Parts: sequence; C-alpha cells; structure tokens
Amino acid sequence: MTALTAQARGVLFVHSSPRALCPHLEWAAGRALGRAVNFDWAEQPVLPGTMRAEFYWEGDIGTGAALASALRGWDDVRYEVTQDPTASTDGARYLHTPALGIHFAQTDTAGNVVIPEDRMRYAMELAGSDALALHRELHAALGQAWDDELEAFRHASDDNPVIWLHSFAG
Repeated sequence: MTALTAQARGVLFVHSSPRALCPHLEWAAGRALGRAVNFDWAEQPVLPGTMRAEFYWEGDIGTGAALASALRGWDDVRYEVTQDPTASTDGARYLHTPALGIHFAQTDTAGNVVIPEDRMRYAMELAGSDALALHRELHAALGQAWDDELEAFRHASDDNPVIWLHSFAG
C-alpha cells in the first residue's frame, strides 16, 4: 500500500447536537467521507434536548481533518474526531465546543497528545521563569479546556458498545 492509497480510521463523537441539526451533521459527515452515512442517535443525558452519536469511519489519510472541517460551522455542536496513526502518519484529535471553538492535537500510537518541539519552545518563551505561566501554556497546548468541557459528555457514552464494521489488514 502506498502513501497515496493508505487508509486511516477513527471515530467521530458527536457529544451533543440539537435534534434539528442531526440530519445536517450526517449530511456534512457523509460529504466529507464521500458516501451517505446514518448515525445511531441517542439522547444526551448531560444536556437535555440534545442528541449524541458515535460513528466509526475509515477513509483516506486526512479524513479526520475533513470530518472536523465539515462540522466546524455548527456552533451549537460539541464533537470530537480522532484519526488513528498509520504507518506513514501521526494520529490526530480534533475537539470542538461552542464556547471554545476547535482544537487540534497530534497523537501518538497510544492515543496520547504529543506537543511538538516548536510549541514547547513557544510555551517556555511566553512563560519565562514563571512556573504557573508555563503550566497554563502547557494546558493550552494539550487542549485541557476542551477536555474539561467535553469530559461529562464523554461519560454519557460509557455504556455504549464499540462495534467495528470493517477491519484493516496490517
């Protein structure tokens, strides 16, 4: 398999969406994936009146970014897109909340956020010798504010089974 035809996979978590937007989110995700999709929507108990869904996807490398971009304009939606690393690319996490907008983080093979060297140097430059300022900058680089806001919404899905409909060789 060459880099041009390499496949990636990941998960789209719609943590909360107004019910009226659900079909529009499916359409936007389907457009990014190049095929029609249907999500298995469930009530989001953390925010009554909203729905949640998990969708396991596979596609070309970069599909995670395409999905995150396709959903970016829906400001009332909380979502998370992950793309697993491949033999030729790092993994990725895209987090979105109405209050914070979107955050991108590179991930390693275990799913941990990786802070690139230039971002670390920038954090150290901004903080100088102030340890609390460095702490704030590292939290920002890790996307801590996004994780804090989304955590309650993630737990709402703890009882949902993970079912892969497709498998990858290699």
